[in-house]
Amino acid sequence: MFRTRQKLGKYRIEQRIAEGGFASVYRAMDTIEGIRVALKIPHPHLLTDEMLADFRSEVRLMAQLEHANILPLKDASFIDSHFVIVVPLGERSLADRLAKRMSARVALGFVDQMLSAVAYAHSKRVMHCDIKPENFILFGNNSLRLADFGIAKVARRTVQASGSGTVGYVAPEQAMGKPSFRSDVFSLGLIMYRMFSGQLPEWPYEWPPPGLDRFRRSAHPQLAQMIRRAIEVNPRKRYEDAEQMRIAFRRILPQALKSRTSGAVKQSSDTARRRWHLIRYQQFQREHGKDLETRFSCHRCGGPISEPMQLCPWCGTKQTVFREETRFPIRCPRCHRGMKSDWTYCPWCYGPGFEPTSSREYSDARYQARCSNPACSRKLLMPFMRYCPWCRRKVQKKWKVPGTKETCSGCGLGVTRSYWDYCPWCGKPIRKK
Repeated sequence: MFRTRQKLGKYRIEQRIAEGGFASVYRAMDTIEGIRVALKIPHPHLLTDEMLADFRSEVRLMAQLEHANILPLKDASFIDSHFVIVVPLGERSLADRLAKRMSARVALGFVDQMLSAVAYAHSKRVMHCDIKPENFILFGNNSLRLADFGIAKVARRTVQASGSGTVGYVAPEQAMGKPSFRSDVFSLGLIMYRMFSGQLPEWPYEWPPPGLDRFRRSAHPQLAQMIRRAIEVNPRKRYEDAEQMRIAFRRILPQALKSRTSGAVKQSSDTARRRWHLIRYQQFQREHGKDLETRFSCHRCGGPISEPMQLCPWCGTKQTVFREETRFPIRCPRCHRGMKSDWTYCPWCYGPGFEPTSSREYSDARYQARCSNPACSRKLLMPFMRYCPWCRRKVQKKWKVPGTKETCSGCGLGVTRSYWDYCPWCGKPIRKK
């Protein structure tokens, strides 16, 4: 990790803005040009000779891609013994934008830019292989640019080889090691479905996926048909590549812009129910949000959740793999929840241990209890840990939700019966009083 104001060549680190299985991303000031840039710095343990050779060939391929909707690579070199990838700094990612409401016109504009970027790459015989909202970067005037061309392929191969990586927006055949241009089409279709439905379909991608009612109200019928074709499980039923998909979209776009059904979601019988849920979430956050650190939202229902939760307490959706940004310095390659550098085991999921990346013992205000194992080296626990991060003994302490004595009848951990419908720790339905 780099500290604020630390110098890295001509760049002055300002803030870490993202972290993944392959690299950390920092906002930095170019002290020579006087502009802010994004520095993507791969984790040192992944920088093998084979990875660097792959990356070198991908950089040469990326040099061919000059398009208004593709993020250019400013530099890729070793700086002070660190491999640094430098790109222009955007305002935020499409993933951040999807957390807020957007008009149909804005959504259609984003779709057009996404398809243009990928279609151009496909025309150059280049696959992206990691298309997801986090890799689309927003600049001023709703300008969208696709990042990580070439880098994404090397990153995905490297991270998967290390036992990490998530399904996310990856096509089924790509997850099996057989990517094609149709795989990028599938990923684009998933992003578009999420744009118009507010929910992300998951494996086995059976139709109808969650959020279908809102999707049909928000998307023009021809657009809905186009998206459904893009996310067919059988790749032969999809568009051949993004260019074919873009041509189909351009034919639909005029009708989609004129249609009332492609505007804001109409008032319907469930409007009052959605408002009631929103009020319920807000009230919960005021009472328990700070103590439980429910900084994230369930991708299915939008209810507030926290990193240690194994399920959404509002709709029961499993959170087996944590998809959001963590405040911890590193991630578990299995569940992707955060870990500290001196931990030997992941305290959130059960599995083999890891080699600590640091021998230093880090203190933390979040440590609030002690491990019951007398032979444990440090015995420190954070709320709702399931296993000790040093000895892997199962935590016997029945964690409680601050401010309430209510517990789950299944696992005995704390719950809030007035708000939750499911226990977020074991998944058992909660009986209301």
